[in-house]
Amino acid sequence: MKSKVLLIYTGGTIGMMQDAKSGQLKPFDFKQLTAQIPELNKFDVTLSAVSFANPIDSSDMQPSVWIEIAKIIEKNYDKVDGFVVLHGSDTMSFTASALSFMLENLNKPVVLTGSQLPIGMIRTDGKENLITAIEIAAAKNGNKPIISEVCIYFEYQLYRGNRTHKFNAEHFQAFQSANYPVLAEAGVHLKYNQAALKAGNGKKLKVHTSLSPEIAILKMFPGITQNVVEAILNAKNVKAVILETFGSGNATTQKWFIESLQKAIDKGMIILNVTQCNAGKVEQGKYATSASFKKMGVIGSYDITTEAAVAKLMFVLGTTSNKKEIEKLLKSDLRGEITV
Repeated sequence: MKSKVLLIYTGGTIGMMQDAKSGQLKPFDFKQLTAQIPELNKFDVTLSAVSFANPIDSSDMQPSVWIEIAKIIEKNYDKVDGFVVLHGSDTMSFTASALSFMLENLNKPVVLTGSQLPIGMIRTDGKENLITAIEIAAAKNGNKPIISEVCIYFEYQLYRGNRTHKFNAEHFQAFQSANYPVLAEAGVHLKYNQAALKAGNGKKLKVHTSLSPEIAILKMFPGITQNVVEAILNAKNVKAVILETFGSGNATTQKWFIESLQKAIDKGMIILNVTQCNAGKVEQGKYATSASFKKMGVIGSYDITTEAAVAKLMFVLGTTSNKKEIEKLLKSDLRGEITV
């Protein structure tokens, strides 16, 4: 039987065509998808498509849109074999991370892809990205899907979505997964890295739509002032702060800084220590500059990306208000986002 794949178009560069009269870029009609990409007719795949009524630029991405995508997947989960989400590249890693937490017990592929150039341009990278993303979403080993997690496919590489970071706005190879190997590489053959793939558990899909955006990011830099730190730690309704630290989780040891963190934690603030480095992990206590963090209750995040940390915090805070449970979940590998 043919595999069935649902395309979900949210917006972004990949779905843009140049209007013949005005020259402006506008979303093209997905009903004419095979006319734009005739190669799709060669697939032994049944394609269907859902497009947002008002496609958005990924820079305008909000948790409410993540919920909309998750609900579309939930509604069509038993009707198709896989999903391809067309999305702007700027916040794709945030969306992929969020969906990984929202779609508990996912046993089918959800592949996000996009492009650096509009699909209507001659040199676009969008056609290859879309064609291969569909092939991956349709791929099976026997009756079981090869992929059963949320991924990003871009420029011949398939990545675990919650391990990615967009690092390049100029080249077609826009994403990195520095702390986790690629799941597949597309060359003459599509080669899957079986050892890196997340196995499906066969359980019923459970979709979580309660997200709490009441978080903030505090990025350390030399010369950061007490006013800046305390403005973020004391911001109204902020329940958790991602502390972006140097190296393996280090920060200034100035007395005012340590005291500010301690006061915030004593008031119930969750502080998650995430490294600014693209590769490597947080090891609180490895150096003296992070020794006090563990004692005061700052949570080390291992090798999580900032994008995944944002999504995980929103998910965890939307799941429970119990501080001990929050800490436990943040220290746990929920969807393959960290190596514990």
